[in-house]
Amino acid sequence: MADKPKQGEILGIPYNFERPSLGRLLSSYWQPDEGMLVKKPFGVGYSLNLASWRSWIALAVVGVLLWQEQQSGGAAEDEAVDEDDDGGPVEVIVD
Repeated sequence: MADKPKQGEILGIPYNFERPSLGRLLSSYWQPDEGMLVKKPFGVGYSLNLASWRSWIALAVVGVLLWQEQQSGGAAEDEAVDEDDDGGPVEVIVD
């Protein structure tokens, strides 16, 4: 039986299951001559190229969105608890 390839592409999506080394990991995430997305050093798909300024903007946007969700998520939960805090019975009508 033939050996299965450890790297290649399936339907245009790259995969690589070779054992990663530290040098390969570092060089795959920092490629100044490439675009925003580069092939992952291990696994399936793409990863961000940290040498591209577009990747840093994408990371900043994600960070701001996560921070905003945490800030507004806690306030919405507190308001919901205050509104339903009467403790009385609830009437439900089903047609």
